[in-house]
Amino acid sequence: RPQPIPSYPTPVLYLQSSSVPSRPVPENRHRTISVTTFVDITRHPHPPRHTQNIMATLSHRLLSAQNANTTDAIIAHFSADPAFLSLSESEGSLILSRDEEDASKLQRGVDIAKSKGVIDPSFVPEEYVVVDVMGKSPDMVVDEILERVRAYQGEGGSGGGVVVLCGLSGTGKVKDIVCSASLRVLLLSLLASGQGTTVAKLREKLENEDKKCVVTWSNGNIFRSVTLLASTWCEQQSYCNGFDPEKALTKENLADFMNMLTFGKCNGKFDTRICGLGLDLLVSEVENTELKAPKVTKNIPAVAELTQGEVILFAADAIQQMGRDGIFVLLEGREQTVNYVRTPLRFTLTLSDLSLIGKRRAAQRLAAVALGMVGPEAGKEEIVKALEAQLAIMVKEHR
Repeated sequence: RPQPIPSYPTPVLYLQSSSVPSRPVPENRHRTISVTTFVDITRHPHPPRHTQNIMATLSHRLLSAQNANTTDAIIAHFSADPAFLSLSESEGSLILSRDEEDASKLQRGVDIAKSKGVIDPSFVPEEYVVVDVMGKSPDMVVDEILERVRAYQGEGGSGGGVVVLCGLSGTGKVKDIVCSASLRVLLLSLLASGQGTTVAKLREKLENEDKKCVVTWSNGNIFRSVTLLASTWCEQQSYCNGFDPEKALTKENLADFMNMLTFGKCNGKFDTRICGLGLDLLVSEVENTELKAPKVTKNIPAVAELTQGEVILFAADAIQQMGRDGIFVLLEGREQTVNYVRTPLRFTLTLSDLSLIGKRRAAQRLAAVALGMVGPEAGKEEIVKALEAQLAIMVKEHR
C-alpha cells in the first residue's frame, strides 16, 4: 500500500513496488522510473504544509467559498475535537442508514423483476475496476478512469462507448452507499473543488480532450415516463379514485406502458418518445414540466419498485443504441441496475475511510451556519468561535 509522504521541506518521490519497500528516489533518476505520489491528509498525524496554511488562514473568504477547501480547513481544525468526531459519526451513520434503506428498496424491486422473469437472475456482468477516491482530487480520479477508457479505445474499441460508474463502501460491511441521485452529492462533497462531480469532469475531458460526443444517462426520466402513463391510465378509468397502484400496476398494464415508450432518433437526436393513452410526447421536451408534475412525483416510489426490471432492460437497449452510433454514454447508479448494460468500461468508486463521509457532512453544516453568524470583516478567532458555538448546538441535537 502507498505510504503517507512525511512533511519534508522539499517534494519527495516514492517508488511503489510489490517487491521493493517504498523509499525516497534520488532526483536525478526520476526520468527512468515509474513513480506514484500519495498524500492522505486525513490520516497523516502531521498535516502537509499546504493544509497548515489553510488552517492558518481560516478567513471569511474561505468560509464564503463553501467548497472542499472550506470543509478541509474545518476538518483539520477539529481533527482531535471529541465533539466534532461525535457529530461526524452521527452524520455518517445517518447517511449510510438512509442509503442502506434505499438499497433495500431497490433490491426488492430487482428481486420482483427476477421473479417475474423480466431479468435473468443468473446474469453476470463484466468485471468492475475499483477506484479508491480517498485523498484524490477530481482530476486524479478522472485521469485514472480515462487511462483505461483510452487504452480500450486504442485496442480497437468503437468510436462510441459506455462508461459505467457506481459506488460501494469498500469495506464489505456496508453495501452500496451511492445511488444514482446521491452519487453526485457524495462525490461532490468528497472530491469536488467547486467545478462539479467526477461524472461532469469525465464528460468534460472526453469532450474537450478526446473530442467525443458524450451524454449522461439516468433512469429517472424513464421511471417518470412510466409513472405518467400509469397516472393517466387511472384518470381514464371511471372506477379509479385517484392513483390506484393495485389496479394500474398489473403485469399486463406494465407491459403495455413499456410498449408505449420507444427510444431512437427524433429530429436528428436521440430521445425517448411517450406515445399512448392520448399522449404523444418527447421526454426532452417535457422532463421539466409534465414529468415533474405532482401526479408523477408523488407516485414514482410505487411505480419504481414494480418496474425495475423493465426500466433496466429499456435503458440497456437505449444505451447500446447510442454507443453503436458513436456516442459515449456515462451511466451512473447502483450495481443492481447498471449491471445489465454490457460494457468492459465499468468502475466502482470506493472510499477506504468511511469516517470521512460524516466529517464532510458535519463540516458542510458547520460552514453553512457559521457563515451567517459572522460578518465580512471577521477574523480567524471570531470564525472559530462561531464554529465552536454551532458545533455545541449540533452535538446536543444528535443526543
